[in-house]
Amino acid sequence: MTDVNQLIAKYYDDNPALKEILLVHSRLVRDKALACLHKHPELNLDAQFVEEAAMLHDIGIFLTDAPAIHCHGVQHYLCHGVLGADLLRKEGLPRHARVAERHTGAGLTCAQIVARNLPLPARDFLPETLEEQLVCYADKFFSKTKLTLEKPLERVLASLEPFGHEGVERFLSWHKLFG
Repeated sequence: MTDVNQLIAKYYDDNPALKEILLVHSRLVRDKALACLHKHPELNLDAQFVEEAAMLHDIGIFLTDAPAIHCHGVQHYLCHGVLGADLLRKEGLPRHARVAERHTGAGLTCAQIVARNLPLPARDFLPETLEEQLVCYADKFFSKTKLTLEKPLERVLASLEPFGHEGVERFLSWHKLFG
């Protein structure tokens, strides 16, 4: 079992405003993911891992430049998943790292990254396991700027459309599976 609170404290205790945003957002994602998990016992998902991964999926945001949410790093915000994955791998958490690096949009393909000249390594970042997909799915319903509001499905789909219809279709398949 991973001590999520200790890991978050390690990187966020010097920025209490950002820590609060991260914790509120991550708890909402965790709660939605666990509600979906409990609604679908037939999927036989790893509840402990989903809980931990949901709490850690955004661990890399402090390394990015997003002043509106108290992030004062130097990297582009789109990189937070990859940056967080690097941190989690260094902490000995490779499964959690995969969730962090694959949760942007509804996952990103190498082709999307190259075509849009995104500041990410040119490779696929698609959630593969059901647990990876579930955390990515739950994350799309919550932002870090309007913390306590759950987005309606229509707004989630509209937010995914700029990344391409492929992501919308992927998300809709998850909605059928987890919703």
